[in-house]
Amino acid sequence: MLKGTTIGLRARHEDDIPILRTELYDDVVNGSRAEAAPWRPITPGSKDPRLVVDDTNERNVSFSIVELEGGTLIGSANLWGIDNHSRSAHIGLGLLPSARGKGHGTDVVAVLCHYGFIVRGLQRLQIETLADNHAMLRSAERNGFVREGVLRSSAWVLGEFLDEVLLGQLAHEWKSGRSV
Repeated sequence: MLKGTTIGLRARHEDDIPILRTELYDDVVNGSRAEAAPWRPITPGSKDPRLVVDDTNERNVSFSIVELEGGTLIGSANLWGIDNHSRSAHIGLGLLPSARGKGHGTDVVAVLCHYGFIVRGLQRLQIETLADNHAMLRSAERNGFVREGVLRSSAWVLGEFLDEVLLGQLAHEWKSGRSV
């Protein structure tokens, strides 16, 4: 397990799947804001890649997020679009409603940076988020990500086009102060 200050990133367990499905992916608003594709329900037992991890896919690494104190599941995180040639990847995360607003997102981004830069030896990490996702923007910027641009009206979300913010960080810019 990779450890931050308050959270751990561990492999997905079978009993995580129903919780993530009902508390993250069955939420139409959250699901519509988090995915590039239109929201659709996930059938129990489905092999949907948002829930069931394909360990053979070298371009994506998925984690379950747990609180260090007690081990309670609080969300899902991943490095996706891993490009071993250009040594880059994207960061994604989703916290259960009960875990939001507690600073966990900042800790998750820090641990994903450690994993990407130190464990995987990547050169660049990137985050794309909706311009009104202030929690993610704060989490990224607290971890040294720099706003590189705005993709105007690039995301269709629940009947309207929204701007996306592109943030990036290079390995030499990242400063770890954490034991993982």
